[in-house]
Amino acid sequence: MSDANGPTGQTPASNGPEDASVSTAGAESATGPAAEPVAGAGAASAGGGRRVRVVLVDDHRMFRTGVQAEIGETERTGVEVVGEAADVDQAVTVITATRPEVVLLDVHLPGGGGVEVLRRCAPLMSDARQPVRFLALSVSDAAEDVIGVIRGGARGYVTKTITGTDLVDSIFRVQDGDAVFSPRLAGFVLDAFASTDAPPVDEDLDRLTQREREVLRLIARGYAYKEIAKQLFISVKTVESHVSAVLRKLQLSNRHELTRWATARRLV
Repeated sequence: MSDANGPTGQTPASNGPEDASVSTAGAESATGPAAEPVAGAGAASAGGGRRVRVVLVDDHRMFRTGVQAEIGETERTGVEVVGEAADVDQAVTVITATRPEVVLLDVHLPGGGGVEVLRRCAPLMSDARQPVRFLALSVSDAAEDVIGVIRGGARGYVTKTITGTDLVDSIFRVQDGDAVFSPRLAGFVLDAFASTDAPPVDEDLDRLTQREREVLRLIARGYAYKEIAKQLFISVKTVESHVSAVLRKLQLSNRHELTRWATARRLV
């Protein structure tokens, strides 16, 4: 998996939701660049003949295709991809129909985001006989996103810079009931649950959609529009539209003011 969160050299997919599907993968594995390890991860394997059924939930078809190619060769990895979904409604439908052991869940999805999927799938997570467990797999490394899905019931959170080997290992660990995080993200969770104080409500931030918050953070970190478009698999024109919406909602004039606003709230 590349830093652009999809197969290297491929054209970004569209930003709209796509049809859900229930399928198995047999694509050839692709090798990506070096990526950050998972905290406590060991060598991935098919678990001595073990199998785990997985559903992929991500609104970018190109990224789902890349994950399929990376982990979906069942005889090699032990992972059987039994379904895909591109938005919240599709995700709930496919997960309910296939009852996988593990769901790879993007945080930002049309229809309410990963947290909404977790809320609607709560009965499946609490099923004592056949629990469905969730592992967040997202481009976002923001503390609020990590904490939100963990509070919603996800068993772990890894970023899309993870290698295919570590992702397979993480899937099996989540199937076993372990908690799995990319290293720097684990600290967010420990800090959040060690505190008894509820986080303050930021009415300005609440005006923004999840995608607008994502663009806001990348702008504040100094990314160019083209870089943001590549990282989020959206067009430059869509990035410009999101930035305009953010500036309007926050009553700011330019990206420099936006950067100061985000920095003051520790969103960068």
